[in-house]
Amino acid sequence: MAAMSCANCSLQYYSQLNQPLEASCMLLLIMLGKVSLNLFMLRVRRRDVKQSFMGYFCISLALLDFTLLVNIAFISYFENFALWGVRFTKYHICLFTQIISLMYGVLHYPVCLVSVLDYYMTIAQTPKPASIGQRLLYILALVFIWISVLFYILKVPAVSAELEIQNHFFTCPFYISVQSYWLSLTILFVIGVALVICWSEVITMVRSVRIISFTSVTVLIFSYASDCDCTVCKKQLLTRLLICFLGTWTPFVFLQMIILLLGAQIPAYMEMNVPWLYFINSFLIATAYWFRCHDIQLTEGMWSADPFVSWKFCFIPFNNQNTEQAEKPGTVIIC
Repeated sequence: MAAMSCANCSLQYYSQLNQPLEASCMLLLIMLGKVSLNLFMLRVRRRDVKQSFMGYFCISLALLDFTLLVNIAFISYFENFALWGVRFTKYHICLFTQIISLMYGVLHYPVCLVSVLDYYMTIAQTPKPASIGQRLLYILALVFIWISVLFYILKVPAVSAELEIQNHFFTCPFYISVQSYWLSLTILFVIGVALVICWSEVITMVRSVRIISFTSVTVLIFSYASDCDCTVCKKQLLTRLLICFLGTWTPFVFLQMIILLLGAQIPAYMEMNVPWLYFINSFLIATAYWFRCHDIQLTEGMWSADPFVSWKFCFIPFNNQNTEQAEKPGTVIIC
């Protein structure tokens, strides 16, 4: 494979010069699997969650993947046809996938930046239905990011030159995102540091944890210390956040470790998917909870930010001798 990097973007892409365009059938199967996985994650997520930018972006990504799948299937079936004066061939399957890959490859940082700012500003607010203005703001931000990334990709000189080469030699490269690599490495590094800092607390808390059914939901009861200073309580909160996060996403954490250790090169159009975004989403929510813990109010709707992880029991103090006390109103936050 020949490697090529953009001087003005954080995307590195590799050209497999001998890959034939007949691989469109394999691409069709890959996209079918990805779209099915996206729809499955959107189907099994909790519905009673606060609206956020990441939620809107996941839906837009699923729609774009589905659109790409329909285009690939349509072009593969008819093979060579003209529409509105433009002749479409199997080359356009590769072209559309390349553009989508390039767009996905540079979207990780902007999406994470906007999402973490969104959660940092809204995580401690009194829960209420999203207003029309807030929804419109999310939609405008979403449209702005997609359009900006598209124009950014099309204006990169190296990309235009590479696409011309592919058009001449009928090759179909795949692209690897450098952003996803560093983002995954950063998340694993933070989790590792948190485990080192809270290792003794994690062991103690895991030994004292109990699994019960609370309001028809399986939850973990942690031991609770009533009097502690701010530093100790934030460390205890970090331990609980870590346990709740790993309790849901441990398989995905191990998957990321394997990918990094093996140096696997996953095309950007496959790597940017809804499960990966929800994994990042839970990490960003945990980060926002930890930094804003003093401002969080213990109300029922405050814990509806994450479609997959329940953070409620990281904050509500449970006592192993009297679990009914935790259900009483007026419970004080532990940090």
